[in-house]
Amino acid sequence: MSKLGSSTSKDTNNNTHNVAVMSSDACPALPSVWTRFFVFVVFASLSVGSSACVSRLHSYKDTSGKFTPRLLASTCQKMDSKNSTECSEELTEAARLRCAFKLLDSNFFNDREVLEIAEGATEFNIPIIKANRKLVASENGGLHNPSVLIFDSDWDRERAQSVSKRFNYRSLSNVQRPKNEEDIAFMSVLELGTLIKTKQITSQKLTQIFLQRLKRYNPVLEAVVTYTEELAYKQAKEADELLAQGKYLGPLHGIPYGLKDIVAVPLYKTTWGSTTFKNQVLNIEAWVYKRLKSAGAVLVAKLVSGSLAYDDIWFGGRTRNPWNIEEFSTGSSAGPAACTSAGMIPFAIGSETAGSITYPASRCGVTALRPTFGTVGRTGVMSIAESLDKLGPFCRSAADCAVVLDAIRGKDPDDLSSKNIPFGDPFSVDIAKLTVGYLEDAEMEVVKVLAAKGVNMVPFKLNYTVDSVQGILNFTMDVEMLAHFDEWQRSGQDDVYEAQDQWPVELHRARVIPAVDYVQAQRARGKLIREVKESFTVDAFIGNATDWEKVCLGNLVGLPVIVVPTGLKDISSPPSSGTRRRTTINTGIYAPPNHDHIALALSMAYQSVTDHHKQRPPIDDLGPNDTIPSPPTVPIPPRRLHL
Repeated sequence: MSKLGSSTSKDTNNNTHNVAVMSSDACPALPSVWTRFFVFVVFASLSVGSSACVSRLHSYKDTSGKFTPRLLASTCQKMDSKNSTECSEELTEAARLRCAFKLLDSNFFNDREVLEIAEGATEFNIPIIKANRKLVASENGGLHNPSVLIFDSDWDRERAQSVSKRFNYRSLSNVQRPKNEEDIAFMSVLELGTLIKTKQITSQKLTQIFLQRLKRYNPVLEAVVTYTEELAYKQAKEADELLAQGKYLGPLHGIPYGLKDIVAVPLYKTTWGSTTFKNQVLNIEAWVYKRLKSAGAVLVAKLVSGSLAYDDIWFGGRTRNPWNIEEFSTGSSAGPAACTSAGMIPFAIGSETAGSITYPASRCGVTALRPTFGTVGRTGVMSIAESLDKLGPFCRSAADCAVVLDAIRGKDPDDLSSKNIPFGDPFSVDIAKLTVGYLEDAEMEVVKVLAAKGVNMVPFKLNYTVDSVQGILNFTMDVEMLAHFDEWQRSGQDDVYEAQDQWPVELHRARVIPAVDYVQAQRARGKLIREVKESFTVDAFIGNATDWEKVCLGNLVGLPVIVVPTGLKDISSPPSSGTRRRTTINTGIYAPPNHDHIALALSMAYQSVTDHHKQRPPIDDLGPNDTIPSPPTVPIPPRRLHL
């Protein structure tokens, strides 16, 4: 390796002065002030100046005030003993900074260049960065001043964008109101909509049923942040009055639902699941909330988001899996998944940046859709990564997901990434004309059922050469997240974050990702997208929904995927007296961007002849001596990157 002052430097005449020669592999420990200075210089991320270094730099300027492009050691040759001592100090400081540059894989600068960088960053970069930070980084969460750098997942960008028509729902006949409220609670959105439309039940009664269930089971599941009871009864009353006037708004008219608590609703707390923001009220009507309100849906609760949308840990506890309460829900859309699974709401809106729809849906045994990137507007929603964040529905069935998606899709004028995606109608797809691949990890029952329904099923492998998919995802997500929570980190609020091994660790690391390498990651992402597009030779494919590589790939490319329950199996180490607790089995159906209707149609076809999605978790009958452990006794698997 090159050494400071050796002939391998860009200037060769730098080894004639008696100064300490230091190997680049033998870096001294950086004093805290130099550690801060390095980060400040390279990333302009600290407001602390470095006047000592800059003042010394002035001694190496010529009469014009410009930095003389000479290596320090050669300059030191011509100095007296007093100045040579100062020069030796400069060499030591330059060596320390060069060692710090190793964090960036940029240890190719010589000592002169390192100090030039320090001067340039101090005099040029940092004033600009401070000005920009003052303009756009004083508020956390990314709710203001979105980036103009827009990710477009469309594979056919030359196609004219047109507003597609709403889906044609098949009307349900012979739907009768059950006598048991438990049975009502587990009816689908389309079934409940039929009950309301035929006036067999009122929206106010449905709202009462689901609010009671939310309050009944939440002490165990820890899935609700805020009950929006007053608003819910107001909206339910309005829905009933409209129907009495002969005005029916569609299949969501009068249907209760919940929102992940990163979605802003005026007059109610939007906590982002975080201790720091647990009393935050944002008087913003999120776009997705507006869409659901205009469809006649009734908001009954704000549901748990893991703290700052990371995992299932939030300021009030940790959300449990209704199918096995010894386990947690995993993923930051823990509240929407658990509440839908337990029949506490008919549907909910969650979000995904990297697994926060697919993981909790799989764990809790519900049907959920991560739609094509850009399908649903995100105004009024806490942002992690503007090029990755997506909103999607948690439901009882694929048909319900289609209904909810139809209500919330469309161009949000304040979200530059959203657009009117020209979806086909999933209720009108002829699946017999489709060729669908299945990966080695696909649930074969799904393959067999779809083949029996006339789908051409073929073995399939998605081929691509990019071998850093997971790293690209983390670079992208963490840098964009830090941009939205810059002030949060700078002010030390990450010290009270609920899980110190989560965002604090990732965002500390993100502080030392150079801008150039973030851009390189996006170029690698572009290569991945092109390769996936070329390899995607089928109409859809079936595979594991929670494999981390697929989660990262799908989110980077913008692929839609629907999580489909496919069965149950015994838990490991059940109590000897027996238990009804189960582990859910599921699969994912993936489609190309803008082809969510294909994944939905295939899921609906599968669910039309199976009943796995209709199973109810054992939250009222856990089995003899099968109590709720606290803390849970089942070990939680280690996290891999970000959920």
